Amino acid sequence: MILGKQAIDDDYNQTGQMLAALLKWPQGTFVSKLDINKDKLQVVSEVDGGLETLEMTLPAVVTTDLRLNEPRYATLPNIMKAKQKPLEEISAESLGVDFMPHLVTLSVEESPKRKTGIKVESIDALLEKLQKEAKVL
Repeated sequence: MILGKQAIDDDYNQTGQMLAALLKWPQGTFVSKLDINKDKLQVVSEVDGGLETLEMTLPAVVTTDLRLNEPRYATLPNIMKAKQKPLEEISAESLGVDFMPHLVTLSVEESPKRKTGIKVESIDALLEKLQKEAKVL
């Protein structure tokens, strides 16, 4: 299953990962190169240190990067032809789609207010506070 990595209204990059988790399928994210060999999938992803190559079994969920392909743009004649084609409507129930929510929000709370920090005059004063007040040293 191939998905984009972003929605048009945000940059959360979570749909592919959540779908892979719910389906219990392997996942490749930010894929810029894709090779399919029988029941194996090899993907190249951009990571902080460069490129990472992963191999996974099919079926899998893949989220794409903009470098995966060169997009084709619809031409006006093809748009006009598409308007003439019949559009078949299918009910979700006939596909066996489950609309029951699988996630439950238990609570939403504001994070506690942080205490105001203090400035210390020297390293020795910092060490003393860490030893005596915070008791971390």
